[in-house]
Amino acid sequence: MKKYREELAANQMQISLSDFLESYNKNMPADFPRASVALLNKFKDTHQALFKHGDLWSLDLHRKRLFDWMPRYGSAS
Repeated sequence: MKKYREELAANQMQISLSDFLESYNKNMPADFPRASVALLNKFKDTHQALFKHGDLWSLDLHRKRLFDWMPRYGSAS
Protein backbone atom coordinates (compact mmCIF):
# COMPACT_ATOMS: atom_id res chain seq x y z
CA MET A 1 0.00 0.00 0.00
CA LYS A 2 2.83 2.39 0.85
CA LYS A 3 4.52 1.69 -2.51
CA TYR A 4 1.28 2.49 -4.34
CA ARG A 5 0.98 5.83 -2.52
CA GLU A 6 4.59 6.68 -3.35
CA GLU A 7 4.06 5.87 -7.05
CA LEU A 8 0.85 7.89 -7.11
CA ALA A 9 2.58 10.88 -5.52
CA ALA A 10 5.46 10.63 -8.01
CA ASN A 11 3.04 10.52 -10.96
CA GLN A 12 1.18 13.60 -9.75
CA MET A 13 4.32 15.62 -9.01
CA GLN A 14 4.97 18.62 -11.25
CA ILE A 15 8.27 18.09 -13.10
CA SER A 16 10.36 19.83 -15.74
CA LEU A 17 10.08 19.08 -19.44
CA SER A 18 13.47 17.29 -19.41
CA ASP A 19 12.44 15.05 -16.49
CA PHE A 20 9.12 14.27 -18.17
CA LEU A 21 10.88 13.47 -21.45
CA GLU A 22 13.30 11.09 -19.75
CA SER A 23 10.56 9.29 -17.83
CA TYR A 24 8.22 9.10 -20.81
CA ASN A 25 10.81 7.59 -23.16
CA LYS A 26 12.14 5.22 -20.49
CA ASN A 27 8.70 3.72 -19.82
CA MET A 28 7.37 3.37 -23.37
CA PRO A 29 7.45 0.09 -25.32
CA ALA A 30 10.53 -0.27 -27.53
CA ASP A 31 8.54 -0.10 -30.78
CA PHE A 32 6.66 3.10 -29.86
CA PRO A 33 8.00 6.42 -31.22
CA ARG A 34 10.17 8.38 -28.80
CA ALA A 35 9.27 11.86 -27.67
CA SER A 36 11.61 14.81 -28.22
CA VAL A 37 11.81 18.33 -26.84
CA ALA A 38 10.40 19.70 -30.12
CA LEU A 39 7.51 17.22 -30.00
CA LEU A 40 6.71 18.05 -26.38
CA ASN A 41 6.72 21.76 -27.17
CA LYS A 42 4.34 21.14 -30.08
CA PHE A 43 2.06 19.12 -27.77
CA LYS A 44 2.16 21.91 -25.19
CA ASP A 45 1.25 24.53 -27.81
CA THR A 46 -1.65 22.35 -28.96
CA HIS A 47 -2.93 21.62 -25.42
CA GLN A 48 -2.29 24.86 -23.52
CA ALA A 49 -5.23 24.24 -21.19
CA LEU A 50 -3.36 21.27 -19.67
CA PHE A 51 -0.53 23.51 -18.48
CA LYS A 52 -2.01 25.47 -15.60
CA HIS A 53 1.37 25.33 -13.81
CA GLY A 54 3.37 27.02 -16.56
CA ASP A 55 6.11 24.86 -18.00
CA LEU A 56 5.64 21.99 -15.56
CA TRP A 57 4.54 18.53 -16.60
CA SER A 58 2.83 15.75 -14.68
CA LEU A 59 3.08 12.09 -15.61
CA ASP A 60 -0.47 11.58 -14.37
CA LEU A 61 -1.97 14.43 -16.40
CA HIS A 62 0.13 14.50 -19.56
CA ARG A 63 1.52 11.01 -20.29
CA LYS A 64 -1.70 9.34 -21.55
CA ARG A 65 -2.74 12.36 -23.55
CA LEU A 66 0.68 12.57 -25.19
CA PHE A 67 0.60 8.82 -25.84
CA ASP A 68 -2.76 9.19 -27.64
CA TRP A 69 -1.71 12.34 -29.51
CA MET A 70 1.71 11.21 -30.80
CA PRO A 71 0.73 8.71 -33.52
CA ARG A 72 -1.39 11.28 -35.34
CA TYR A 73 0.57 14.46 -34.82
CA GLY A 74 4.04 13.42 -33.71
CA SER A 75 5.28 12.54 -37.17
CA ALA A 76 4.60 16.09 -38.35
CA SER A 77 7.20 17.57 -35.98
